[in-house]
Amino acid sequence: MTGATSPRSWQALPRIVQGGMGVAVSGWRLAQAVSRTGQLGVVAGTGLDLVLARRLGLGDPGGHMRRALAHFPIPGVAERVLATWFQPEGKADDAGFRPSPMPAVNRSQRSDDLVVAANFVEVFLAREGHANPVGINFLQKIQLPTLPSLFGAMLAGVDVVLMGAGIPKDIPGTLDGLARGEPVELRIEVADAGPEEEHLSRFDPAAFCGSSAPALARPRFFAIIASNTMARVMATKSNGTVDGFVIEGPTAGGHNAPPRGRLKLTDKQEPAYGARDVPDLEAIAKLGIPFWLAGSQAEPEQLTAARAQGAAGVQLGTAFAYCEESGLDPDIKRRVLARSARREVETFTDPLASPTGFPFKVVQLDGTLSDATTYAERSRRCDVGQLRHAYTKADGSLGWRCAGEPVDAYVRKGGAIEDTVGRKCVCNGLLAAIGLGQVDKHGNPELPIVTSGNDVADV
Repeated sequence: MTGATSPRSWQALPRIVQGGMGVAVSGWRLAQAVSRTGQLGVVAGTGLDLVLARRLGLGDPGGHMRRALAHFPIPGVAERVLATWFQPEGKADDAGFRPSPMPAVNRSQRSDDLVVAANFVEVFLAREGHANPVGINFLQKIQLPTLPSLFGAMLAGVDVVLMGAGIPKDIPGTLDGLARGEPVELRIEVADAGPEEEHLSRFDPAAFCGSSAPALARPRFFAIIASNTMARVMATKSNGTVDGFVIEGPTAGGHNAPPRGRLKLTDKQEPAYGARDVPDLEAIAKLGIPFWLAGSQAEPEQLTAARAQGAAGVQLGTAFAYCEESGLDPDIKRRVLARSARREVETFTDPLASPTGFPFKVVQLDGTLSDATTYAERSRRCDVGQLRHAYTKADGSLGWRCAGEPVDAYVRKGGAIEDTVGRKCVCNGLLAAIGLGQVDKHGNPELPIVTSGNDVADV
C-alpha cells in the first residue's frame, strides 16, 4: 500500500497564509484558489466528518466528494462511507440530515472511516490540479477526532498542519509517529481530573488499514498562538519540531485567546485587551522560527510592516471569507458585503457564546443567533458534540457535557448553571452558515452564527 503524494516544497515561505475559518468556510475551493497563486491555502479541519456526510446526503452536487473518494488509498473505506451516507436523490428541504456519530474516546469503525475519509477528501481536492502547498487547520480544544483527522489529511499529502485554541505541544510528535505508521495517542483534557488520572485517545494506522500502515511524509507544523510566552512554551516543550507560528491578535475572527490576567469587560461587554496582550515580536524572532501575523492585516502596508518586524508574512481570514470561493452561504456574503459597503456591519467579541470558554467574535446580523430574540426562541440541544467537554463521572468513567446543551442536562452532569448563560450552539450555527444546517423533527432549520474579524467593517 502506498500513501499520497509527498508534501510539496516551497522555494520561499509564503507571504500570505489563508486563515482556516469556521466549518468549511475555508473549504477546498478557497484553499485551492489561494494555493494556485503561490500562497498557502488552508482548509478548515473542524467538523469535516459532518461536512462530508451532509454533502453526500445532499446527493454530492458536482460529484466532487465521490471523485476524491475514488482516490482513497485504503480498500473498502470509501465504499463503506458511500454506502452509509450517499443519497443519490438528495433530501427534501424540510427533512433532516442523517445523524453523524458523536465524537468519542472509544471510536467505532464507522466513525473512523468517516473522519479519515473526510479529511482526505478536503485536502485531496484542495491539492488537485496544481503543485503548491496546502495546509489544514485544527482546534486543540476539539481533541477526540484529532488523531484520525491528522491521518486522513496526511494520506492526502497535506503540507502544513496549523493548530490553535489551546497548547498543542503534543501534535508535532504525533505527526512524527503517524508519518512512521506507528500507533499514536493524545491526552484528553478532563475537567476536575486529578494529576494521577490520565485519559487517552488512541489511533493505530495499521489497524485502520487492516495491514501495515503506509509511510507518509511528515507535514510542517504551525502553532497558532497569541503571546511570546506561548511561543517559548511551544518551541521548548513540544515533543517534536515546531516549524512556524501564526501570532493571532484579538481582532481576528472566530475564537480569540482570552486576555491575560483576570477577565475585565469593556463598556460594550467585550473582553478588554491591554498592553499585556501585545506579543513581543523581537523575543519571538529570537527563537529562530518563522512567524506570520494575524488579525486586521489585510492591507498591503500591513504586510510590509509585518515583514519589517521580522515576520515571514501575514495570515488573512475575513477578506477570504467573503470572496466567491469561500464556503460561506452566498446570501450571508451578499448581506454582509452590502452592509460593509455602507459601514453598517459590526462584530461583537462575545465572552459567553462559545462553549469552549474562549471569546468568540460574532457578526451582528438579523436572522442569525447574534439576535437575542432569535437566540431565545431556539430549543437547546446538543446533537453534534464537537465542543463538548469531558468530565469524570462518579464511577470513574468519562462523561460529556456542553454548556450549550439543555440546561437541566448540563446541571445533571455536574455542570454549573451559571456556565450555561448566554452559551450558543456554535456547532450547529456554523454548519448552518455554510448551507449544511440541520432541520429538526418539526421541519425547523437551524439558524446560522457568523464569525468574522474586525476587518469585516470594510471588507
